[in-house]
Parts: sequence; C-alpha cells; structure tokens
Amino acid sequence: MSRLKKFIRITTHIIIYSVLGAFFLIGIVRTGILVYSRPRTFFPESVPEGQVALVLGAGLNRDGSPGVVLRDRVDAAAELYFLGKVQKLLMSGDNLSRYYNEPGAMFDYALSLGIPAEDIVLDYAGSRTYDSCFRAAEIFSVKKLIVVTQAYHLPRAIFLCNAFNINAYGVPADEANYNRRGYTFWWAREIMASSVAIWDVYIAKPEPILGQPEPIFP
Repeated sequence: MSRLKKFIRITTHIIIYSVLGAFFLIGIVRTGILVYSRPRTFFPESVPEGQVALVLGAGLNRDGSPGVVLRDRVDAAAELYFLGKVQKLLMSGDNLSRYYNEPGAMFDYALSLGIPAEDIVLDYAGSRTYDSCFRAAEIFSVKKLIVVTQAYHLPRAIFLCNAFNINAYGVPADEANYNRRGYTFWWAREIMASSVAIWDVYIAKPEPILGQPEPIFP
C-alpha cells in the first residue's frame, strides 16, 4: 500500500507541475505576441499607409447581416479607406453555405458606407486568421497591409500576417459597447489561440485552401 501511495503522490506531483508549466509557457507565448505587436498597433490617423486593409470575419446575425463585432471591423476599415491609408479592402471570412457568407455580408455593409465595389476584394476561404493571412500573401500577393480587428484579436493577427512576409500593422476596431462577459471570454480565448498560432507557423505549417493567384495589384 505504501508503494501505491508513493506512486500516486509522485504521479500527482508530475501532473500538477506539468499543468503549471504548460500554463506558464502559454502565458510567455501570449506575452511575447503582445510585446511583438505593440509597436505595430496604431490609431487610424497615425497608422502608416498600406496597400490593403485586411478585414477578418466574425459572426453574423440570424438574418445574415454582420454582427456588431463584424460591423465594427468594417467601419474601421472604411475609415482607413476614406483617410487615404489604404487603396483596397480585402474582406476575408467564412462561407459555410449560401446562408452563412461573411465576405458577402461585409461587402454589402461596406457598400452601404460608401466604399466603391471595385475597391473591395472578397476572400471566401478565410475560415481562420491563419488562413486569411496566408491567403493574403499567397493568393492576393499583398506585401503591405493594415489588419483590422478587435484589440483582443489584433496581436495574433499582426503576428500571423508578418509571419507570412507581409509588412503588417494593425488598427483596433472597438467602437461598440460589447457584452462584458463575452469580451472577457474572447480575451481569455486568445491566450490559447496565440500558442496555436506559434505551433501552426513554426511546427505544423498547415496549408489552407489555395487556388489560382489573384493579385490585387497585378
């Protein structure tokens, strides 16, 4: 029995120390991405000019229109366009079916804000931030962009775009009064998502849906 108790005690200690070590490592990764992104984050008026504003998808309402989070992103991108900071808007999101079309919803909303249709480019295969940044480089041949998303998401998005050799800056889109509980969850979720981003870029290197190149600026 004493041997069994000793085995249980050692096993318990290993599990506890492993969990604590994992949390410490995840925290270090998140902190590193925050530090990396800070000098690359700007307000719309002060951000360096880019070729394109990359607008990342988010949830839709039941009627297929952009949710409040997504509207904020498109609003911020439109502001960059009218400030002359970008020439085109690249709307990248999920298109699960004809009933769930993030790029299409972003396109319609951008039109309502006065963005010309010819200055909007749609990417229907941006199911993840990793995919959107990867495709911006490989499919749309973007070399410099301003990524637009909420502050909690922005550090990871900036890191991923730069990881694919895009000179990327970021502008936070946080105009709405978001649900506090939901926003806290999103911040917490990003801690783990940052570690997944590091894993994808340096170890797993998954290849998203590709296709024929469609350079925005031939």
